[in-house]
Amino acid sequence: SYILTLALTISNYLTLLFLGFNVETVEYKNICFTVWDVGGQDKIRPLWRHYFQNTQGLIFVVDSNDRERIQEAAEELQKMLQEDELRDAVLLLFANKQDLPNAMAISEMTDKLGLQSLRNRTWYVQATCATQGTGLYEGLDWLSNELSKR
Repeated sequence: SYILTLALTISNYLTLLFLGFNVETVEYKNICFTVWDVGGQDKIRPLWRHYFQNTQGLIFVVDSNDRERIQEAAEELQKMLQEDELRDAVLLLFANKQDLPNAMAISEMTDKLGLQSLRNRTWYVQATCATQGTGLYEGLDWLSNELSKR
């Protein structure tokens, strides 16, 4: 799917919201993630807000190779970041498909997604290739470090 959203909640566990409807538990660095797949199709996006309560971190995944839909991704991200429930959430953006020859560079994605204009928000862009697993752990390390500061 084009946009992947993972919203994190910390109590005894870190709760992740993942697009679709499967539920899975994943442990990483002594943090237990409960992952829900809540769907990414256009018609389902308005429902995302119901999963934002107590969110401390957001992982947003964008297809670096899809120049035609980067503006749509930027608009969806901005809408999400304006949600009151996400006002204090740190943002990890996975720039996926970096292995493809025509993938946008991180600097181009940062610009097209309007990340430089974010105020009062901690954010980071991590280059990834989900099929090879590259960049995923580095991004999760950044996120867990940021959340541990809170």
